Amino acid sequence: MTNAVGYRTTVKALASAQKVAAPGAPPYSIYINRRAGRYLAAVCHSAGLNPNIVSVISAAFTFTGIGFLAFGDLSWSLGVAVWLCLAVGYAFDSADGQVARLRGGGSLAGEWLDHVVDSAKVSSLHLAVLVAAYRGFDLPHPGWMLVPLAFCIVAAVSFFSMILNDHLKEIHSLKTGTVLLSGSGSKLKSFLLLPTDYGFLCLLFLLLGAPDFFFILYTLVFVANLGHLLLASAKWFRDMGRLDTNSTTRGGTDDRSDQVPVTGGQHS
Repeated sequence: MTNAVGYRTTVKALASAQKVAAPGAPPYSIYINRRAGRYLAAVCHSAGLNPNIVSVISAAFTFTGIGFLAFGDLSWSLGVAVWLCLAVGYAFDSADGQVARLRGGGSLAGEWLDHVVDSAKVSSLHLAVLVAAYRGFDLPHPGWMLVPLAFCIVAAVSFFSMILNDHLKEIHSLKTGTVLLSGSGSKLKSFLLLPTDYGFLCLLFLLLGAPDFFFILYTLVFVANLGHLLLASAKWFRDMGRLDTNSTTRGGTDDRSDQVPVTGGQHS
């Protein structure tokens, strides 16, 4: 009974201390994965696991799923196994940061580990699709195998861009003392960003039992992610230009009255 009460208390504490979602963030990551991560974080905290161990557990599930995808025989059961491993890994990826907040904050080493695992994940997942396509997909032309290769590039550049955005904005804030405000978001924007949501991509693997249908949807999601990257990159470049102008105008002073609204990445 004491353990149950402690667990519920921890879950409530996590809910009240939850990080604010980025404006217009994709719905699966915010409404499903973050909640699942909250419950896992409470269990991990009760078990005395530190955030780095939780990150390792996340990586174990994720790369097991990627291995199944690359080397398993295509079937509906394989799709369920791949999705389950990826989804659980993603939930633990949310849990590690929440465990860190329960312990009073994360560490630079933990943040480094989390980002390195994520960068390996976003690229290797699409390379696993390439291997699966080579081994078992009946594609009408070999050129279609360029889709997962291109998706790998888009995913890697998107992830790096979001990390770089946060890094450069933090440098700007430290240099000028300017507090950067988040841009506005909406439920419509959140819905439109659904194809860019990693959790939504994971759901596609439930269709591995119908590889032709899976690959059609996978290609459409790739096109959506490519379009988003191109549009977002133009906006991010303009944002950085405004920060350059702001830095030049202010001359590095510590006057915090001039606040520049800048929209961050879509994931939290």
